[in-house]
Amino acid sequence: MDTVLDAFSVRVGLGVVTVTLLVLFCISFQRTRSPYAGWWSLALLEFMVGNAAFLLNGTPHQQWANPVGNILVVAGAFSVWAGAKTLRDRKAAPWQLAIGPAVTAVASFLDSPGTNVWSGGFVYLAMMTVGIALAAYDLWFIKSSHSQVHKALSVAAGLLAGYYLGRWLVFVLEGPSSHTFTTYFGPAPSALISMVLLVTVSFSMTALTSDQLIKGLKERADRDHLTGLLNRGTFLDMATTELHRLQSAGSGAAIVLADLDHFKAVNDEFGHGAGDKALQAFAEACGASVRSTDLIGRYGGEEFILFLPGATQDRAEDIAAEISRRMAATPAPEGVAFPTISYGVTSSIPAGADMKFMIEVADAALYSAKAQGRNRIVGADRHQAAIIADEARS
Repeated sequence: MDTVLDAFSVRVGLGVVTVTLLVLFCISFQRTRSPYAGWWSLALLEFMVGNAAFLLNGTPHQQWANPVGNILVVAGAFSVWAGAKTLRDRKAAPWQLAIGPAVTAVASFLDSPGTNVWSGGFVYLAMMTVGIALAAYDLWFIKSSHSQVHKALSVAAGLLAGYYLGRWLVFVLEGPSSHTFTTYFGPAPSALISMVLLVTVSFSMTALTSDQLIKGLKERADRDHLTGLLNRGTFLDMATTELHRLQSAGSGAAIVLADLDHFKAVNDEFGHGAGDKALQAFAEACGASVRSTDLIGRYGGEEFILFLPGATQDRAEDIAAEISRRMAATPAPEGVAFPTISYGVTSSIPAGADMKFMIEVADAALYSAKAQGRNRIVGADRHQAAIIADEARS
């Protein structure tokens, strides 16, 4: 009895597995809105329709179905990569996702698809290798404190990428009609291996989706919902830890306290909606003026705080001035005038100053800025810092 499965039977089996997983991923996405589940739902849909198109090989529809199958399956591989990137809080650019399917489309439609079931095979297999290898790479470098299942999935994806690389090499060196290719790398064995990978994915789905959901919930808990900046508690925890690290390495940091001038008057005159716009505009101005390594937090109400690792007090004052320039250049809602900003600035001098002390010094400088007429930057001098230090010791 012939025990070797034919390509049609294996592809039907793969289709059944794909449909089942598609339903599961769609349910998961509907419940969690996890980007990972969303991308995998799209990938499975592309795999399912693409493999269904391959079932039309040998029929009058092969002319269009074969290239469409190639395009959709490659698109599915790149969608898997996009899903893996979301687990690293990254996004694939649209052109990155489109280039593989686009190149495959050109190669497939120009390679006599009506008579050649391997139309565009050289490009198709190469793009599958690239898409799956990229997914394996991003899966491996996911940072997760909850689960290491992504490592196993990365290995599985890496093995599949290696298999497709083998298919491509044998396709190039021996051709699709060779004994080696049809026995080990043809449609039937490749569909069977894909089926095994999909089953592996099904076991990892819950862990990875939950991990992404937990991370998203923590992110929302750590940030102010209006401005998207760190909340006070999270900012202080992160800044204190970073300050200790910097001081142990013989470096320092600067603190900037900022207060929107006469903010209550903005709310009273223009409404709380205008006040919210002002807070958001200031947050955006801060984000555009600092480095990715700097920390920005909403300290309370209309007061904000910045932690600038390695920055001198002079550099911090320059950054505060840049923030004010950006804020002044931000278009306000019609009839609304955004408030000016007062700043208090200090650095981690004297050596060994802790976060509490630095904030007290910056707060005193901010008070001085307000007393001098607001809309200005006041840097704490050493004499002022020494007075505060003496008061703290007494």
